[in-house]
Amino acid sequence: MRIVFMGTSQFAVPTIEHLAASEHELVAVYTQPDKHAGRGRALTQPPVKKAALDRGLAIRQPQSLKDSSVVDSLNQLNPDAIVVAAFGRILPDRILSMPDFGCINIHPSLLPRHRGPSPVQGAILAGDECTGVTIMLMDAGIDSGPVLAQRQVPIDPADTAQSLSAKLALHGAQLLEETLPLWFSRAITPQPQNDKHASYTTPLAKEQGVIDWHLPAVDIWRRVRAYQPWPGCHTRWRQSALRVLEAACLPGGQDQPGRVIALEGNGVGVQTGDGILQLLTVQLEGRRKLRAREFVQGQRDFVGTLLPS
Repeated sequence: MRIVFMGTSQFAVPTIEHLAASEHELVAVYTQPDKHAGRGRALTQPPVKKAALDRGLAIRQPQSLKDSSVVDSLNQLNPDAIVVAAFGRILPDRILSMPDFGCINIHPSLLPRHRGPSPVQGAILAGDECTGVTIMLMDAGIDSGPVLAQRQVPIDPADTAQSLSAKLALHGAQLLEETLPLWFSRAITPQPQNDKHASYTTPLAKEQGVIDWHLPAVDIWRRVRAYQPWPGCHTRWRQSALRVLEAACLPGGQDQPGRVIALEGNGVGVQTGDGILQLLTVQLEGRRKLRAREFVQGQRDFVGTLLPS
């Protein structure tokens, strides 16, 4: 089969690796344009572009999919299917209806739960014990198309958005490998989603990383994991951002939310609205990351201070 792949982020890399090694003809890879990133604002290639270059694949980076010339160029490739994973662009109706076997999306959640742009973070924030990947046919809605296949993946208590996304990316590529032959042979009947059970995620924003110590410790702990690596969770210490990279929840505590307290065994924690958030790894702005015990040794007046919310 002739397949066009559309993807941008690291999540999509295992899928392009599978498709490039499969029996199918990967006729083109669509990804977003290179962007300026980092402190030096260097022009940076998307991870999918790097993977495509390594495999000598044809790459296209249109500024928009609404341009009729871009759509016409895609149509000339005559794809049997378009596979999409973490592309970051909405496909117009003309593209959705273009291939005979449809536009097939790999979504990192068990749809209809956690539709939208941040499903991995959404699963961690919700305290879900498991999530998964869904292979679905795309329609004009937000992750609302019929389902071809699903696979559950447990969420480890130590999982961050970064580690969980990496797991789901591998499972998604494997599930796609199993699903495509069945779909192309018409052995799968797409199953409609139950919209009554749908939940939605929203785009992440930088300000979501500011810690509110009045929240319960368990909620802050989930945010620390869900917002890793971006936007990260941070508070303020001596006019500088103090990032909380790893933490744990402890019961109890009667102090004011935001108060830094000493724990048994030379540990350090922060009183929250319900329980204590034990700090495990932190990073002061412009400094290297440290275990919390090391940080406290260098910041003798840290214990006892009141962190802002």
